[in-house]
Amino acid sequence: MTLLVSLPENNVELAKAAIRSGVDAVKMHVNVDHRASGNRFEPVEAYKEVFRTIRSEFRGPLGIVPGDSIEKIKRTEMEQLIDLGFNFYSIYAHHKLSWMFELDNMDKTFAITSDYSAAGLGKVKHFGASGIEASIIPGEEYGTPLSFKDVLTYQSIVENVDVPVLVPSQRKLAPSDIPLLHKAGIKAVMLGAIVIGDTEERIEKAIASFRNAIDSL
Repeated sequence: MTLLVSLPENNVELAKAAIRSGVDAVKMHVNVDHRASGNRFEPVEAYKEVFRTIRSEFRGPLGIVPGDSIEKIKRTEMEQLIDLGFNFYSIYAHHKLSWMFELDNMDKTFAITSDYSAAGLGKVKHFGASGIEASIIPGEEYGTPLSFKDVLTYQSIVENVDVPVLVPSQRKLAPSDIPLLHKAGIKAVMLGAIVIGDTEERIEKAIASFRNAIDSL
């Protein structure tokens, strides 16, 4: 199981804290009003030096959410992000434009919400998709504990698609949830603001505890 962090800010020190704690991949945002963290992320130009510094500190996969609407997704920005060393992007399927499948040198993941039917997803690998982010928890339920019903829903998604499924921490995930998610076939967990908070100390502590749980599988 892969451990990712979704940083609450595009911040070098927070990224370093995550890297020190053993995270496998780091994801950031641009052009997004982020519900879980309460932050607004600006266009790429505002973070170019931050991104360059983080890339120089981290050899693992670096990901980006390039926008939270179709109107905010710019091909020129995606090309800038590739030049800055980003390896993958994640965006809701209903915001994803066809030209995004043509981008070279980037893994192409996409996210689904509770409005998507697990049974209706089917095979997506032939489109060039490399993973699905199961962002299926309604916004009003963010920060509540993971239930077995959630696990069964995640398992249903796993059984109906042909690419790895990632679970973001919309629920307040705990290290004790890891074995159950693993049994459901989940290939990656992404820790965000709900679990890791917004300080270096909290980020290090949270990621270390999940790193230990995953390494113990």
